Amino acid sequence: MGTDALADWSHFDHDADIGVRGAGSTLAAAFEQAALALTAVVTEEPVAAAEAVTITCAAPDVETLFVDWLNALVFEMATRRVLFGRYEVAIHQDGDCALEGRAWGETVDRRRHRPAVEIKGATFTALSVQQDADGLWRAQCIVDV
Repeated sequence: MGTDALADWSHFDHDADIGVRGAGSTLAAAFEQAALALTAVVTEEPVAAAEAVTITCAAPDVETLFVDWLNALVFEMATRRVLFGRYEVAIHQDGDCALEGRAWGETVDRRRHRPAVEIKGATFTALSVQQDADGLWRAQCIVDV
């Protein structure tokens, strides 16, 4: 996770579900920011970077890679009963797209984190991974809650 002055995340409404969006000067930064938005769907409380988990994904295109990345995070959060608060991503685009990522987090503390919802998974609804004319990358999709 570098110092990307353009990095930002946000949510957007979608019926009963919620959209997550990440932006940054690189594709990897946009994926990292979207992951922070994913965590913020669950909790507004700080999450300690106590434990690291390595995540790898491969897909034929960056859009599918983005959904796979978020779903891998959802899987790790559910099976390990953790929340992640820091992310680092490297993306390689040689033919297929590949992602090597690390997520740092801690075991969910229901009193402190006060989880609002459980994320079931990232979807292809409102999926977009694009670089705008100014070079800013944006990655977004709807997550099922």
